[in-house]
Amino acid sequence: MKNTFVVGSRKSQLALTQTEWVIEKLKKLYPNIRFEIKEIVTKGDKILDVTLSKVGGKGLFVKEIEQALLDGEIDFAVHSMKDMPAEMAEGLTIGAVPEREDPRDCLISNQDYTIETLPIGAKVGTSSLRRAAQIVAYRPDLKIESIRGNVNTRLSKLETDGLNAIILAAAGLKRMNWQDRITQYLDVDLCLPAVGQGALGIQVRENDQETIQMLQYIDDQETRMIISAERALLHHLQGGCQIPIGAYARWQNDQIHLVGMVAAVDGKRILKAEATGSKEEAVSLGIKVANQLLQQGADQILAEVKEGK
Repeated sequence: MKNTFVVGSRKSQLALTQTEWVIEKLKKLYPNIRFEIKEIVTKGDKILDVTLSKVGGKGLFVKEIEQALLDGEIDFAVHSMKDMPAEMAEGLTIGAVPEREDPRDCLISNQDYTIETLPIGAKVGTSSLRRAAQIVAYRPDLKIESIRGNVNTRLSKLETDGLNAIILAAAGLKRMNWQDRITQYLDVDLCLPAVGQGALGIQVRENDQETIQMLQYIDDQETRMIISAERALLHHLQGGCQIPIGAYARWQNDQIHLVGMVAAVDGKRILKAEATGSKEEAVSLGIKVANQLLQQGADQILAEVKEGK
């Protein structure tokens, strides 16, 4: 095995923290191997004054990193799984999916408001159409403000933009050891997470058997299976991270239970479906739930979102 591996990562503090976490896991297994981080700026990192849904395109936070992989500039990349498009770039694969962190969304408020106690007309910041739709469905009186930027930037907007609260992924705050900032964890029944939220995807060239072999020791099979169910749903709906689709799979009595959701941007229509299946049926389970959503009219909602209605 070669003695140096180059690891691709976005430049944000959270992305680098996640990448370093993966490297530390590998160092315990391979103490004589050297790992170098190559920081890569993605399109999603450059365009911060436009909401994600209006930037357009798939792979906003991964495309440039994937190109570096294909060009041989890096050996593997550490992504937040929820940023990964449903379709993998040709020639690349997921080499490992480590154990999932908390998949829930959470509310942060300097006034210690919860989603129930926020004043009527309170301003809530989020960059996600999925979060916005579900929050407004629960509290139609709230005003959603679009905020972009890394976790640090969005936390600072609580002070500078007159927001009463913001919604973020709990996993990122926990990985940064900032869980003390969390005011309330949002139950998945109220706010279904993004596909793959809380999980990391370690991407590698599919013909690079040496790196794939090394990564297998940090792969968590149970996490990989439930994420494959969620991603099969996303793929079947032809969605991406800028579309209001949610999914959450979990283990129940040695089976996978999957809940899927498609929402209209205004929160007035939220479709949900669920099913349970064996671990061997993970992918077909995702397709099954996606088809249930399509039968309810999800394709019409998704078409409207893509057309910007």
